[in-house]
Amino acid sequence: MKVVILAGGLGTRLSEETEIKPKPMVEVGEHPILWHIMKTYAHYGFSDFFLALGYKGEFIKRYFLDHYSLGGSLRVNLASGLVEDLEKNTEDWTVQLMDTGQQTQTGGRIKRLQTWLKEGTFMATYGDGVCDVDLQMLLEFHRSQGKMATVTAVRPPSRFGGLVFEGNLVKEFSEKPQIGEGWINGGYFVFEPQIFDYLSGDSSILEVDALEKIAAEGQLAAYRHEGFWQCMDTLREKKLLETLWQSGNAPWKV
Repeated sequence: MKVVILAGGLGTRLSEETEIKPKPMVEVGEHPILWHIMKTYAHYGFSDFFLALGYKGEFIKRYFLDHYSLGGSLRVNLASGLVEDLEKNTEDWTVQLMDTGQQTQTGGRIKRLQTWLKEGTFMATYGDGVCDVDLQMLLEFHRSQGKMATVTAVRPPSRFGGLVFEGNLVKEFSEKPQIGEGWINGGYFVFEPQIFDYLSGDSSILEVDALEKIAAEGQLAAYRHEGFWQCMDTLREKKLLETLWQSGNAPWKV
């Protein structure tokens, strides 16, 4: 099972960090958020990754090259230049680092990978959101529905406290409640190859050109995830994820 991670956007709302690095390389704890996402997939047995690169993609390439060569213990013979691995401390992942264009839209990035993904079901998500979804159950749900695509639907916490009124009095105050029926696209998709028929080129937007249309055709299933989900669009959200990680109780940690 191949996993596509969209890792090429500009991340303009996190410009404090993304002026010098792509958003997937912004760190939570000592690791880029991209690593956290991949760690979740690998935990459930999905470790064949296609990273759709764009903006500052060389940072991501360099990270994975260094991740292998610098991970674990080494012996260096200074006279000969011979480098030996004494023990490796790296993940057992296969990572395809795919250039998909600087200005390419979300659907266009997936379309560029069609040659490698056209043979069967594949998974995909964005490079900026973590969650504790059971990915094996997600895949089983997708197969049980028999649809072209499945999206993980999430209900993120509201940014503000909720108020319930009784006349001029506040009957109930709930600090940052979860939005009742506010289900949104949380990423963590499962796609059949027919999705490529809805993506025409670099300007294709996954959400508009594909998902809206197949939803209208009754081909988009929703896997409702009631657990933790959090994207990292702003510095505030990065700090939230950092706090959770440093507490030792990050819900997405596997």
